[in-house]
Amino acid sequence: MCQHKPPCPSADSADREAAQSVAHHPEQGWSLLCNGVLLFEDTGELLPDGQIIAPHRPLGSAQVIAAA
Repeated sequence: MCQHKPPCPSADSADREAAQSVAHHPEQGWSLLCNGVLLFEDTGELLPDGQIIAPHRPLGSAQVIAAA
């Protein structure tokens, strides 16, 4: 699928999110990468084979609440 030189990571590689975006729709919260992966703004993914990758956004220090 990818026409870039060097080619982008495939959809089944660990660094698949590094592929180039071919369609970006921030108003809808998703981007299509050249390897066929749909990447959602919450960091969830839909792979070309239909596999779903759950959101994996790391928690920043601003999102961690300590109990008093």
